[in-house]
Amino acid sequence: MNSRKIARTSQKAALLGAMTASAMLLSGMTHAAGEERLRTITVSGQGEVQAEPDRAVVQLGIESRKPKMEDARAEVTKTVDAVLKLTRDMQIDPQYVRATRINIQPEYNWDNNTRERHLIGYYVSRQIEIDLRDLDRLGRLLERSFDLGVNQASDPRLDSSKRRDLEREALAKAVQDARLNAEAVAKAANARIGAPRSISASSGYVQPPMPMRMKAVAMAESVDASQTYQSGQMTFNGSVQIEYDLVPLSAQ
Repeated sequence: MNSRKIARTSQKAALLGAMTASAMLLSGMTHAAGEERLRTITVSGQGEVQAEPDRAVVQLGIESRKPKMEDARAEVTKTVDAVLKLTRDMQIDPQYVRATRINIQPEYNWDNNTRERHLIGYYVSRQIEIDLRDLDRLGRLLERSFDLGVNQASDPRLDSSKRRDLEREALAKAVQDARLNAEAVAKAANARIGAPRSISASSGYVQPPMPMRMKAVAMAESVDASQTYQSGQMTFNGSVQIEYDLVPLSAQ
């Protein structure tokens, strides 16, 4: 009877010992894996590419204020028709030209004595948007539009038909920059970098200063004002953040 109890006690002790050893081994493996995950380095990198724009979105506005609505509307319509004809004469594809519907608003004057408002006229406006695919025509388009009666113009939104490729080129430079940064830090820490674990990236571009007429040059009578616009260069930026494995040199 005692020998059976002793045998059962020994079996329980052995089983408990095995479970304890397994738990310690698993804990050690988890701890080691955790330490391995911590052996990383995270760096950032920047890349930049410059290129000249080759297209621009131009928004032109025509506004008129007249006592009679039909007079204001006729003036706006006349200018819009003239500008649309200009785009045809310049061989700008009609699919890149859009004229908005006409906007008409009555205008009133408030009389403090009678506490009433009085109709004084009408405000009529219309917008024309042109996606210009040839920047050599930008100066002529703007100057001739002003001559025809356009009295509002926003800054042209410059762009490049190769924008996506240029942004990717900037991202590639950013990745190279990040790797050089990681290698420099790892070398100082007596280590080397391994494979990248994660990468996050973003890209964009910066508009150049808006193309402006060079006034000093345009004042010269012998100079065609339409030739005095300069677009400058666009800057395409790439930014990345990369996490690399960090391997101690002693582990090689």
